[in-house]
Amino acid sequence: MKEKEFRRNMAVFPIGSVMKLTDLSARQIRYYEDQELIKPDRNEGNRRMYSLNDMDRLLEIKDYISEGFNIAAIKKKYAEREAKSKKAVSPTEVRRALHNELLQQGRFASAQSPFGRG
Repeated sequence: MKEKEFRRNMAVFPIGSVMKLTDLSARQIRYYEDQELIKPDRNEGNRRMYSLNDMDRLLEIKDYISEGFNIAAIKKKYAEREAKSKKAVSPTEVRRALHNELLQQGRFASAQSPFGRG
């Protein structure tokens, strides 16, 4: 799964290819970059290079625009989504994860979890 995500984040598409695949103009794509909705990488020649995830986001932005959302509303949607994905982990979850990791490494003599099963 990590390899798949790594590949989806690889910036390999120049703006011309992105224009064809998304049916957006170079001006629109650069505008979304200016609005910090996408963050393409730059190659050695300082040309923008886009990933599959960038294209997915551009297509999603295009859909939001066609549904009547403005840029501020789209930014808000992405900020909310990011906040949800960065939810806090409880101390119990951290302890359980550390305990499980140590068990896998064979550092505990007993395989009995102090948290019970489940």
